Amino acid sequence: MNGTLLNLGLVLLVVIGAISIFMAVLALLSPKEQKEELMDIAVKRFKSTSSFARLQPEDKFFDRIAVFCLRNFHLEDSLEEMHLLLGSPDNPQPVDILYSKILCSLVIPAAVMLLFQSLWPVILVPFCFYVPDVLLKSKIQKRQAELLGNFSTTVDLAALIIESGLDYLTAFERIIKIAKVKTILEEELEKTINEIKLGYSRREALEHFAARTGVQEVRSLVGLIIQSDELGTSLVDLLRNFSTDLRSRRLSRAEKLAAQASTKMLFPLFMFIFPTIFILILAPMIMGLINGGMGF
Repeated sequence: MNGTLLNLGLVLLVVIGAISIFMAVLALLSPKEQKEELMDIAVKRFKSTSSFARLQPEDKFFDRIAVFCLRNFHLEDSLEEMHLLLGSPDNPQPVDILYSKILCSLVIPAAVMLLFQSLWPVILVPFCFYVPDVLLKSKIQKRQAELLGNFSTTVDLAALIIESGLDYLTAFERIIKIAKVKTILEEELEKTINEIKLGYSRREALEHFAARTGVQEVRSLVGLIIQSDELGTSLVDLLRNFSTDLRSRRLSRAEKLAAQASTKMLFPLFMFIFPTIFILILAPMIMGLINGGMGF
């Protein structure tokens, strides 16, 4: 009887300790409240009704956990930003991302606990909470890389059309129309044009465009266009210089990756290629020793 009570006490201590670690790690990793900048205000104005409004903590226990995480760890802004950088898809919504984080933090440790028949996987709860973030951030990076694929070419085309006497919005519309297949960049430009048609000012629509992409190059382009609008400077010359700078950055980035390639090749060389070469060279000698002589 005493042994059973002792085991139950140890289990309770482990669970309480794991919950304490979970709360501490989330508190450390949760974003701190900062003063809002103009871009942040513009992004919040752009957002539609939050998907968190469908949470029902009074009726559903799982929603109660979700509301607890939102209130204590300030996750709403980061989840909304992640959804925005994904391109604001219909699925997943920010609340769906939160659901997946909670499920991962519960299911993965429980599965490992059943596999090893031990309580130590409870300490994995705070780390598994961030597993969906890693997957979604890789999607965001892939989307941003695809967006930058033809970015310099689009800037050149825009400069060429503006030089013929049209404004930059008409230039963007022409680029979208002549595209055989719409890339992510052209889809975002189309969203920007539609926002202006719906009543947003050009500055607001361009800031939304920069916020949706999260790419520094796009922010720089938006800054150039806004500066040209406010100061009345020539946008063509700015776009030409910007396109040249983009190409030089792309070339330097390619040179940097090429320089890193030799270092990255060392691991597969040592793990896969060198052992194979050694086996091919030493196999005849080893076979000769096994058969009773060196053969000379």
